Amino acid sequence: MRPPLVMLHGWASSPAVWHAATAAMGDHPRIMPALPGHAGGAEGMAPRLAAWATAILAACPPRFDLCGWSLGGLLSIGIALLAPDRVRRIVLIGTSPCFSARPGWTAGLDGALVARFRADFATDPGRMLARFHALQTLGDGHRRAVAAELERSATAPHAAGGLAAGLQLLDDTDLRARLSALTHTVRVLHGADDALMPAATAVALSDALPQARLTLIGECGHAPHLSRPRDCAALIDGFLHEPDR
Repeated sequence: MRPPLVMLHGWASSPAVWHAATAAMGDHPRIMPALPGHAGGAEGMAPRLAAWATAILAACPPRFDLCGWSLGGLLSIGIALLAPDRVRRIVLIGTSPCFSARPGWTAGLDGALVARFRADFATDPGRMLARFHALQTLGDGHRRAVAAELERSATAPHAAGGLAAGLQLLDDTDLRARLSALTHTVRVLHGADDALMPAATAVALSDALPQARLTLIGECGHAPHLSRPRDCAALIDGFLHEPDR
């Protein structure tokens, strides 16, 4: 029997970012929690993947499927590594195992740009978030519509502390060396024209996972579930309904 689907949104977003895609999905139990700090109340939580994954696991059923976008995808990997027996299948959308570029890893975001994001967020969160939203829509064939959805589903303004912690988590986390231990069946969905995390990131992620299948979605930027929600919904539903191997 197919378990419930836990859907994790991205940084500076909210569960509302899934509404367009879930409206086109089949009638099946779904759980869409806010990430730690994204609805406020993250004071004292370390900006570490294990801490955030543990907090999310506490709100999940005993067994579930996972679908994560961007930071939510990174957390999905962390959750599956932390509690592998509780996770059946995983969908990763616009996900990188290592957000920031490092020696030997050019598929990440330039370190200087990430540092500027963090500095700008500390001084002018609203301006930085506007720039980040714009970067997510670059290369998308439905750029204006995606921008409107990103704005509509943005994190509440009072959550600045949680967002700062999430940005640090993104900058600090590197899961590349642990991907070979993730033996779950994984579907990787990625915008072919993503300017934030280029398609090469998804290729590297898929190649490193033992049981992953990659679909690049044309004319989409960093949020294909907003640009082409029906297509993404069909891909997610189809994958989760496939018989177990």
